[in-house]
Amino acid sequence: MTGLKSSQSKRLLRLYHRKISRHEIATREIIREISDISRELNKQIGLIITRRGDIAYVIAGDNKSIHIPDLGRFRSGGSRLNGLRCVHTHLNGEEISQEDITDMALLGMDLMAIVRVDEEGIPGRIDYSHILPENPQNMGWLTTSVSDIGRLELNFEDFIRSLEDEISRTGGKSRDRKKETAILVSVTTQSNERARESLDELRALAVSNNLDVAESVTQRIKKANPRFLIGKGRLSELVLKCIQKGAELLIFDNELTPTQVKLLTDYTELKIIDRSQLILDIFSRRAVTREGKIQVELAQLKYLLPRLATKNTAMSRLTGGIGGRGPGETKLEINRRRARERIARLNDELKKIKMQREKRRRLRNTNQLPIISIVGYTNAGKSTLLNHLTQSSIGANNRLFDTLDTSSRRLRFPRDREVIITDTVGFIRDLPQDLMKAFEATLEELHDADLLLHVVDASSPRMKEQIKIVDKILSDLDLLSVPMILILNKADLLEDDEIQNLSRTYNGVAISAIHKESLHPLLERIEKHIWEEGLVIKNIS
Repeated sequence: MTGLKSSQSKRLLRLYHRKISRHEIATREIIREISDISRELNKQIGLIITRRGDIAYVIAGDNKSIHIPDLGRFRSGGSRLNGLRCVHTHLNGEEISQEDITDMALLGMDLMAIVRVDEEGIPGRIDYSHILPENPQNMGWLTTSVSDIGRLELNFEDFIRSLEDEISRTGGKSRDRKKETAILVSVTTQSNERARESLDELRALAVSNNLDVAESVTQRIKKANPRFLIGKGRLSELVLKCIQKGAELLIFDNELTPTQVKLLTDYTELKIIDRSQLILDIFSRRAVTREGKIQVELAQLKYLLPRLATKNTAMSRLTGGIGGRGPGETKLEINRRRARERIARLNDELKKIKMQREKRRRLRNTNQLPIISIVGYTNAGKSTLLNHLTQSSIGANNRLFDTLDTSSRRLRFPRDREVIITDTVGFIRDLPQDLMKAFEATLEELHDADLLLHVVDASSPRMKEQIKIVDKILSDLDLLSVPMILILNKADLLEDDEIQNLSRTYNGVAISAIHKESLHPLLERIEKHIWEEGLVIKNIS
């Protein structure tokens, strides 16, 4: 403690030897002591107290504030309180401040109490705040005031036990405890409608990854905070929501820099991931083939490489669960050199796979079989269409990115005509660049296609935007020159007039991939394109 006389330092150090009853926020004697010291030094004095009544830290601040040190060894995560309370003095008659509330929320403290000290060093009015359980009024905390220490009669041990039980009960209701619970955050300068649509898609991604989404939060800003993306006040509100709802994961619908991830993690003690990492995590779950696993691992390593400069708390919190599924058990310990070496080896493996693909491609070309590739936005129904066209049983669940690995099947037409039809990974808005690059070997096969089938979810309110996103990705892959048929899937969910108008507007074919009988017009259109004949398909069952 610099700038203090020896006697003053000893007086502060003696506070560590004081013991506080588990039933009290602080004893009258110790409140009088810190008030007297505070006025003598003209500095705010703070105590960090454990539930056992031990004083873990004595803090000497300045005239207007204290700085709470790193409480890492006491922190227990964002879904519960950390077992510490802070009692500190105010010298200028101020009430409990927003900064006090922010510290309490960000650190997940049991309680924050302030003692107003008069000119004589005598303690006066006391304010104390604590986090509230989830409630209909959507209040984050409650502040109580008493006129003097004689009226500070709260039984702290009973109070904190009751509070944590209530937080656990309300935060856990309707929650699946087998799943990680997340809160989704969109920080945007866009309209509320656009942000809502983006958050809806982020929710679908989270649910697809077996997450329990507790709440979605939109924060409109004029300009992003380069360090935290949002202000500390809003950040503290998010932490309060996590405590109330039992969530330990914040998912941002934004691309976060490595620095932002570290700073947000350090301030909140929550697991922080962004949209790209969530998508990478989904891919790591769904990859089945050796090629798919290599591609996903390569994308993850490229994403994590800037975050592997040092072993920090931001990365250490990603060791398990969502966002922590990655290239191997030791990925958090490897340094940049080893990461680059691994990337180089994976690239070599992908080159070998690419050569094998080229051999198979030449063999197909020798057989002169037409190639059709199915493309489209994720969860538009591509795999379901392939299954019903070819009587296959490829996994086709109603979730985003259910299919990652390319599947090829033969589709037989009358007169002994056949084509090879291929399903590809679904596209999505802002698909991570590293993932696009990793899947280049797979997507290269699209260049050999004689025809693309662009499957669209006609029932989606974002259909037009999804078509534009897929067209943009196809343009980036230089595939717009390949002939394409637009397929308006899930037509059974729309009125007849509406689907007819869409078919005319987009020159598309309306189908319901789950109903084989609706596929006849599509087969006729494919056959006409491939062989330039209009043969009627009588039966595809």
